Amino acid sequence: MDKSFSENLRAGVEIFHNLKKVLTSKGYSTNVGDEGGFAPNLKTHDEAIELILTAIENAGYKAGSEIKISLDVAASEFCDEKTQYKFSDGSSLSTEGMIDYLEKLAKNYPIYSIEDGLSEHDKAGWTELTKRLGDSVTIVGDDLFVTNKKILAEGIEKKQANSILVKVNQIGSLTETFSAIDLAFKNNFSAIISHRSGETSDSFIADLAVATRAGHIKTGSASRSDRLEKYNQLLRIEEKLGSSATFYVIK
Repeated sequence: MDKSFSENLRAGVEIFHNLKKVLTSKGYSTNVGDEGGFAPNLKTHDEAIELILTAIENAGYKAGSEIKISLDVAASEFCDEKTQYKFSDGSSLSTEGMIDYLEKLAKNYPIYSIEDGLSEHDKAGWTELTKRLGDSVTIVGDDLFVTNKKILAEGIEKKQANSILVKVNQIGSLTETFSAIDLAFKNNFSAIISHRSGETSDSFIADLAVATRAGHIKTGSASRSDRLEKYNQLLRIEEKLGSSATFYVIK
């Protein structure tokens, strides 16, 4: 892969369009949600990953060495007060079972990051998840940290993750946002600058990702103007910087 944002964005766009072809060939819906991603009614979680891997291959890229997958589990949404993770098929997993499951996915597939793999209330579970997967997978706290420096400090102390999702309008001010990012970097956490559901076409988070040298941005798929505007702004920044532009390459 070329070490430039534009070439890597192109790869993402090509994979997105190939995924649409894969879904269509299997009779699945290709309607998109509010973040621009496809939302077909699939049979299993593994099928979702397998379809993406097929799209990567069809687009002419190699999964693992050139393209990796990031998961947003959103586990708080299906975890009850007893810390049982309940799935739509009626099955459920304990904290230990959920960690085992995520570990299995990480072993079977080229997973780069897992966001909110456990409930925000499952504090001890986060520590164990990071202990078991943190050396090979980026463990991202969104609901866990809510861009809050105080909560992040506690998570760092208890080794609950190794990355924070950063949302400016989640914490409320740029000053607080910069404080959270600074604390993350000082403790060898990565920071992923992120959109929110129900986004507008404002492209500020693209500038924020570059200004903080975060090297990561999460802003939806290659569809919907509110999502594409962030990518367009990053392209404009790269063009303006010219040869001085640098691109963060994951390992």
